[in-house]
Amino acid sequence: MVSHHVLVRTTGFPILGAMFDVAAEFEAALSSGNWLVALPLIYVVGLGTALTPCVYPMIAITVSVFGARQAKTKVEGAMLSTSYVLGMCALMTPLGVFSAVSGGFFGEWLNYPVVLIGFAVLFVALALAMFGLYELNLPPALQNRLAGVGGIGMKGAFALGFAMALIATPCTGPALLALLAWIGNTGNVGIGAGAMFVYALGLGTLFWVVGTFAVSLPKSGRWMEMVKSVFGIVLCVMALYWIKDLIPGLMDAFERSWLVLAIALGVAAIGLAVGAVHLDFHEPSNAVRGRKALGIVLTTVGSFATLAWVLTPTLSGTGGEGLTWREDFQAAVAEARDQGRPYIVDFGASWCQACGELERNTFTDPRVVEEGSRFVAVHVDLSPGQDTPEKRALLRQYAQRGLPLVVLHASDGREVHRVTQFVEAEEFLSLMQQVQ
Repeated sequence: MVSHHVLVRTTGFPILGAMFDVAAEFEAALSSGNWLVALPLIYVVGLGTALTPCVYPMIAITVSVFGARQAKTKVEGAMLSTSYVLGMCALMTPLGVFSAVSGGFFGEWLNYPVVLIGFAVLFVALALAMFGLYELNLPPALQNRLAGVGGIGMKGAFALGFAMALIATPCTGPALLALLAWIGNTGNVGIGAGAMFVYALGLGTLFWVVGTFAVSLPKSGRWMEMVKSVFGIVLCVMALYWIKDLIPGLMDAFERSWLVLAIALGVAAIGLAVGAVHLDFHEPSNAVRGRKALGIVLTTVGSFATLAWVLTPTLSGTGGEGLTWREDFQAAVAEARDQGRPYIVDFGASWCQACGELERNTFTDPRVVEEGSRFVAVHVDLSPGQDTPEKRALLRQYAQRGLPLVVLHASDGREVHRVTQFVEAEEFLSLMQQVQ
């Protein structure tokens, strides 16, 4: 039996409004291994986190605590500030290493829809806190104890930086969760350590500037509440992003047309105009709170639709169809051996975080489709309702815990190449051309 299947694209994490381009570049950079682009973008995420209400108001106070304000020279202030930032790095970097080491388990957890739903619920809960419906803070006693760590001097600055990374958890949590989730999927310790170190540098940049040059930052005010609202909307978009693969056909609904983009941007703009950012839930008027809620919904929907448009490629020359897949594994392998042809085994699912990107971007490329005509291709569908013990047993035969998994076999049945993450069409084509 022949079937055509196109899954949805699922890698990367979303940024609101003007930062959609950053999200697209970040995703492309990670997929291609271009760290000269990816690491600066991670730094920008850390820098943006420093503008959140849990971090920003503490910058001037904290700098005074570890003595940078009282430093006799700028060199001394720079050294104290550097020690403080390195303290933040000392907490963040091991988190990246741990996430990478446990990446296999994390990737396996993401195979379960209940885990994806759990992430979405967590992001919504964090978003509600950003909108001011409730406060997320460490207990005051613990905050005071952490704030009293260290003291004046290099060692004190380092210890206080380590503690500050803990104090800032309510605001850094969302960015950290997204970043650690991605690191867990890579399973690369070097990438994990480097990414979290760069993130901590971004988070500590304003501390370093204020401590070194005695810069006075703008006072907290209404603009901080607006920053919180922006982060809240970002979290809502992220919640949709985590569960979009559980909604059949959701991403396929966003065609790469200018009309779809115009509608998406229009909905987001209307939401902003209604009051998604500039209004406050703390206002006594029910009408104002209602406008705020409506604005958030519209901006979230419009922003998600815009992101979906950005991540939906134009399938020119393919009609949206890709390789022709068999569904019966045993029959497909027998056919390949009888005809002396190489074969491809593709394990995928509708909720898989990278399977959809392969399906939509790689397997639909005209060059891959042409080269694939000499292969027998079989798709093992592990989507809800299609998953069976027999299919899971087949996956275990390949000693693979998570998805994606694409295995290229030679005509004699030998495994030649294995793909366990998203690869661009050109790279996959090169792998195919090496298989005889």
